[in-house]
Amino acid sequence: MSGDIGFVGLGNMGGPMAARLAAEGHRLTVADAAPGVAAAFAAEHPTAQVADGNASFARTATLVLMLPDSDVVEQVLEGDGLAEALPPGCLVIDMSSSEPLRTRALARRLADRGLSLLDAPVSGGVRGARAGTLSVLAGGAPKDLERAAPLLRAMARTIVPVGGTGCGHAAKALNNLVSAATVSVTVEALALGEAFGIPPETMTQVLNSSSGRTNTSENKVAQFMTSGSFDSGFALRLMSKDVDIAVGLARSLDRTAELSGHVADQWRRVARSVPPRTDHTAMYALLGTAADEEAKEATR
Repeated sequence: MSGDIGFVGLGNMGGPMAARLAAEGHRLTVADAAPGVAAAFAAEHPTAQVADGNASFARTATLVLMLPDSDVVEQVLEGDGLAEALPPGCLVIDMSSSEPLRTRALARRLADRGLSLLDAPVSGGVRGARAGTLSVLAGGAPKDLERAAPLLRAMARTIVPVGGTGCGHAAKALNNLVSAATVSVTVEALALGEAFGIPPETMTQVLNSSSGRTNTSENKVAQFMTSGSFDSGFALRLMSKDVDIAVGLARSLDRTAELSGHVADQWRRVARSVPPRTDHTAMYALLGTAADEEAKEATR
């Protein structure tokens, strides 16, 4: 018998999020593109079973997606035919960082199949996913959010209704735009301070006791940057992708986003030069390197 909840995408975030649902006794049917990941998850969680093709989701009441982007979401649902296997009335909760306008278009196509879509991306990182303290940014019909709320509360401490379909994904991209900008300016300030003779640890103390204090200075610099661990659990390329979504949204709305465009250019440039799994906090090391290389190139 298929589980009541389908969960597709058991990566750095999806795995611990699904584990929170399993810990509350929810029956899950799980799937992941990486070989062996779903089987390993099911082995650890007695209420979970591995999907054996799309037919395993035929009795799924709620399908949760935690995937990299809109391309993968649409491929799973439409290209691979999962949407065709879902029963009428199934609620699809896309917790991925998808593109807002594509989310709205997808919701209309799913509605033609008798399916509902709630976009509910999260903020809080891997530690928040493990602890169940994420923030959910929910876009969609109020009735769908009310229906999803018990599941979302198992994974998150805060649920913020942000508007209609697509607004959740828009809010997530805009939030990450601000996050990326603060990472950029913070690591540049640390590098400039160090060049002048202020140790990064001292400059971090300055920021955290002054008006420059941000989530980056408080929760990323010492923990992941100056420590050299660079293991916050969120990839640099994914951050760059989210910033691009935010800037693309500005273009689609015919709105000026001058600083945002510069941030997107910087992250995109650095993202092209690193392996896919590089953590976004590695910008602490990479920005200085990229700037030095650009300066050298300009003098050649």
